[in-house]
Amino acid sequence: MAFFTGNKPSDTQDNKSKNVFLFELTPKNILITGANGQLGNEIRRNVANHENNFRFFFTDVAELDITNLEAVERFIKENNISYIVNCAAYTAVDKAEDDIELCYKINKDAVINLGVAASNNNAKVIHVSTDYVYDGTATAPYSENDAVNPQSVYGKSKYEGEVGLLRVCPESIIMRTAWLYSIFGNNFVKTMIKYGKERDSLNVVADQKGSPTNAGDLAKAIIQILDYSEAKTFEKGVYHYSNEGATTWYDFTVMIHKYAGITDCRVNPITTDQYPTKATRPQYSVLDKSKIKDTFKISIPKWEDSLAICIKELSEIN
Repeated sequence: MAFFTGNKPSDTQDNKSKNVFLFELTPKNILITGANGQLGNEIRRNVANHENNFRFFFTDVAELDITNLEAVERFIKENNISYIVNCAAYTAVDKAEDDIELCYKINKDAVINLGVAASNNNAKVIHVSTDYVYDGTATAPYSENDAVNPQSVYGKSKYEGEVGLLRVCPESIIMRTAWLYSIFGNNFVKTMIKYGKERDSLNVVADQKGSPTNAGDLAKAIIQILDYSEAKTFEKGVYHYSNEGATTWYDFTVMIHKYAGITDCRVNPITTDQYPTKATRPQYSVLDKSKIKDTFKISIPKWEDSLAICIKELSEIN
């Protein structure tokens, strides 16, 4: 707990010694949704040094169904939640093209539920979104002011979730990220390591460019924003966060294999046309992070450095 030291109001000028008193400052309650996913797990393991200021409630669907507005309202009210960090999402990009109803239920309707409940209970929302809100036709990093034009059901559902959230809860921060991976769950890094150990060769798309993001770095950025919000002010709005630098899926795979010590698997570059998928991916989705760095004084690691850390952790786990 945090404490304040100072003089009692009854102290007088002729006191030879100052009376010192302590009173407890109540930590703010933080709701983390989607806590069993990559980002939720990374937030969980990065909050140890912040428990004086915050009390975290880690929930997933078993503890809180965010598609149920009544349940969300009740949870926020009963637990006096000050901030909601929404890490929950439907992220099966290709499956979403057929599973439209469930995708929108989680990526749009549930997000609006969180916003309504937050507004009704004087809470604030930090919501994680995606680079898929852009169409990928840019040739320079996307800023938060660039026009959105999602090309997939997943991207459209995420953007409509953003719009709905800001409509019902203007006191919100939206963080668009890209190419997320971590030591938790299933992701591109772990898949490429698995295939690299099992196969003689891999074909990987080389004409889609973006910025890989270690979920641990994003988790630290979110916690830093919470700290900033308590110490200074809640800077609502849309922000971008990914690791620094840019690469292709092919070059990303080559680097994964290098750091993982995989030498017996040949990685072949192919085009998007040679690897058709149900959902359209952005050809280019590099994000400009100037706004988040300037506003919150966040330092963002290079993608290669963060990848090396993740693979080292994976090797230690294995």
